[in-house]
Amino acid sequence: MKSKAEQAIERISEIRYPLILQGCCIGVLTGIVVSFFRRILIAAESLRDSVLREAAGGAAESAGTSGVPGMQSPGTAMMQHPRMAVLLLIVLAGCFLGTWLCVRLVPLCAGSGIPQVAGELKGRVFQPWWKVIPAKIIGGTLAIGAGLSLGREGPSIQLGAMVGKGFSSLIDRLATEEKLLMTCGAAAGLSCAFSAPLAGAVFALEGLHKNFSTDVLLGSMAASIAADFVAFYVFGLTPVFDLSIRQALPLSLYWTLAVLGVLLGFFGMIYGKCIAFTQDLYDLIPSKAGRLAVPFLLLIPLGLWYPMAMGGGYRLVTQVADENFVLSALALLLVMKFCYSIVSFSAGAPGGIFMPLLVIGGIAGGLYFTGITQVFDIPGYYIDNFVIYGMVGYFAGIVRSPVTGVILITEMVGDFTNFLALSVVALIAYITADLLGSVPIYQQLLERMLRKDPDCGMTDQLRRNKVLLESDVYISSIMDGRRLKEMKLPRGCLVVSVLRGPEELVPGGDTELKGGDRLTVLCNQGRMDEADRILKKMCRTERIR
Repeated sequence: MKSKAEQAIERISEIRYPLILQGCCIGVLTGIVVSFFRRILIAAESLRDSVLREAAGGAAESAGTSGVPGMQSPGTAMMQHPRMAVLLLIVLAGCFLGTWLCVRLVPLCAGSGIPQVAGELKGRVFQPWWKVIPAKIIGGTLAIGAGLSLGREGPSIQLGAMVGKGFSSLIDRLATEEKLLMTCGAAAGLSCAFSAPLAGAVFALEGLHKNFSTDVLLGSMAASIAADFVAFYVFGLTPVFDLSIRQALPLSLYWTLAVLGVLLGFFGMIYGKCIAFTQDLYDLIPSKAGRLAVPFLLLIPLGLWYPMAMGGGYRLVTQVADENFVLSALALLLVMKFCYSIVSFSAGAPGGIFMPLLVIGGIAGGLYFTGITQVFDIPGYYIDNFVIYGMVGYFAGIVRSPVTGVILITEMVGDFTNFLALSVVALIAYITADLLGSVPIYQQLLERMLRKDPDCGMTDQLRRNKVLLESDVYISSIMDGRRLKEMKLPRGCLVVSVLRGPEELVPGGDTELKGGDRLTVLCNQGRMDEADRILKKMCRTERIR
């Protein structure tokens, strides 16, 4: 009888087309789950906005009435109707209790879910998919629906990955295939959440695997397209952000993009440090209930006097682009949204920072444009452009996935005329954040999670499971022109295949590697992260000759 290692090697060699078919199945299932999650969130947020409108006497927009002269604030109306205030407090307490129960019973449903998925793909985390899926949906709905400044996109990625893991368990796949199917599900989750199939597939490579693999790309594309088809069927063909870009930015104004990119890269570094600082402060509160209570309690003053800071903030992007704010109001909105987003996320509630990041970036882009128009003669209709430039630059500076950011914003807005400008801002913001020593936010969150709980559901038996890693040998990397035995992989890891063009070599210690080779490495799941770090250092980092 063949060992699991031999089965894994045989299956992985012919997995490409089965993975495409399985990716389609996972995409459809993920599309159904995430569309359901998205639909109930829309209903919950719509109900919350209706309550705020009614509390404000029906005169306000669903985004809130703060700062608009002549309109009654929700706070004033609540004081005049104490019964309504008591009822809302009871509902808020129920949302808090339900969220706390989800996080207490299933700790890995807390936060965005992307660090958990990345950790599992590295063999450092084990998530029980049958628990995470319902806990994430219920907890996320209660937290985001109540008004915490969180997004549905990170949870959608985790839900998709768990659908992929559940699918793998039901058809009895080995650990290597399970991780590929989880990646397909994660890509499908992002695709369905944003109606952005290309961004879903690219994020699987750039944000999760950090490595290009044709098998991963094809499977993820199949899953993303299938999930997007479901999303289009449920939600229609309208882009997530209803922004009409009236004109592409002329080259004579590209200097403004360089300044914006630097500012957003610096702002992204500040965001990461604020997240870490706030999480340190929350650690001083001994109980999860106490930590979760903070953002829920802050909903009371925000709901009464500044409801624009609540929720994911989808409508804020359009409102900023419509020039509904003066400079001082934009600055206040940016500060309030920035602070409450950090307070909401750092408490550990089930919800993501994906959309809040984009919203904060859009506000920052609008603020920047409004500021420079005070000094330079720039037509006001370019504010739409700068809103989306702010979104992509801030995303690239924090998440450090610039290609995903450019494709995501392009698909979400439905405009391709600003592709070059988006790329410029994303690249400059990425470089700025990197030079400032900023750690990508999801890597930062994963490292923190593993420091607090090194096991994260993993057992010795799970760590001993055999998995396969793939890695290219870059031209001019350390291993280009060197023998295989010089790579010094961790004990128990074995290079089982070297693919050189169409030819597959049977590797030995004296096999000389060349740039362009593709390695397949067999190792224990518990050694995945260590082996991948060595492969990255030796094979995927160019050396200076």
